[in-house]
Amino acid sequence: MTTAKWENNVVKVRDDRQPIRFRVLDSTADEMVFELAEGQTVNWAADKQFSESDLRSRIEPWLTSLFQSEHLSLLAGSGLTSAVQGAASIKADNGMGVFEPKSFYHDQITQKATESAIRMGRDSKPNIEDYIRVQNELLRGLEIVGDAPKYEELKEETDKLISDFTRNISTIEYSVSAAPKEKREDAFNKLVLFLMSFASRTGTRDRLNIFTTNYDRLIEAGADVAGLHLIDRFVGSLTPVFRSSRMDIDMHYNPPGIRGEPRYLEGVARYTKLHGSIDWVNCDGVIRKIGLPFGAKDSTPFLTVAGIDADASKIMIYPNSSKDKETAEYPYVELFRDFAAALCRPNSTIVTYGYSFGDDHINRVIRDMLTIPSTHLVVISHSDSSGRIRRIYDGWGRESQISLMIGPDITNLEALVDYYLPKPAIDRTTIKMADLLRQRYDTPLKIGEEKEKESVSKV
Repeated sequence: MTTAKWENNVVKVRDDRQPIRFRVLDSTADEMVFELAEGQTVNWAADKQFSESDLRSRIEPWLTSLFQSEHLSLLAGSGLTSAVQGAASIKADNGMGVFEPKSFYHDQITQKATESAIRMGRDSKPNIEDYIRVQNELLRGLEIVGDAPKYEELKEETDKLISDFTRNISTIEYSVSAAPKEKREDAFNKLVLFLMSFASRTGTRDRLNIFTTNYDRLIEAGADVAGLHLIDRFVGSLTPVFRSSRMDIDMHYNPPGIRGEPRYLEGVARYTKLHGSIDWVNCDGVIRKIGLPFGAKDSTPFLTVAGIDADASKIMIYPNSSKDKETAEYPYVELFRDFAAALCRPNSTIVTYGYSFGDDHINRVIRDMLTIPSTHLVVISHSDSSGRIRRIYDGWGRESQISLMIGPDITNLEALVDYYLPKPAIDRTTIKMADLLRQRYDTPLKIGEEKEKESVSKV
């Protein structure tokens, strides 16, 4: 089994039997012209060359069909944050930064963090999450053996690490909100179009599920601009509380002249932050969402208020600083249960954007989902620099259920919203017009096709 990386751009959609590799041949015209990589041949590209419009004619209808699956989920990774930063002409930064442990067990911590990074396919470059995870485990061990001096030393270093990490995430938000007005508006417009391409689902379909591993709140900010209602597990107005007993709460409206038949309100999605957020705080065993403004440089002033009075160690980021295993698992165990329940059901599609498949606990759920034949995975990624996407595609053995869009020339936000993602609107007029034209000018359909057409017209 090959484990080589995919270079340049890669696409696999519709009836493609193998991933198609290509590169930019000409970018000076109104739209880019691509050229197939050596050894690649397709029947729809004359002379091994094709334009963005040619590629769109293959990708956009395919994604439009998948986006109207009975169940649709979007998993956004740090690549979405980088894309928005790039659109705002800001240097991309995932907030991980560089850390060097200095406590008594610094050598052992570095070794275990490096092993964790290698296991996740990140070579030998541990990030802050690796260090937090290892130091939390060591803190628990020191607490058990009763080594108070070393425990206090390591706890102080870990608390500072979490504080610096959350400050880095806040800086990302601030850099976007403080960008020049035109660039900032352009970035948010692209983010809005991106989100609404997924959220524009008809009332006969299940709600879009948005999952993210990001700690920042760019998605929430984009949803606010778009007027997209996000439903999560938090209940309340001033300091919402995380509820495990969340039922299938939704938003409906009563059409004029019709009583007793409420309909789904458009522009609503379910939202889950799998790894927590910089505005989630553990207050005496209760998870609360604090009123942290988007773009605030520092969260400290918003933690030291009556009713909260917490420090950085209480901010719920995964893996968070906790005193016992039960607290460490809450609320993440609830969030991952939502993730598995949303994906692992028939006729389900999940689209990953900017997710590098570096979390085994997430990959395991996606792999389990693909054991259901009617499910589908769409991978949209800026690159495959680590080779993880290639290894997963080759190793999972579900090629017919996986679509790929990889490469900077086709997966940047501008290209996606302009060419490849479905129209961000529930346009019944277009659907009816397509049905009318097909009935008037197309050849008679076969029985199976007629049934499929009828199901589409009911959407």
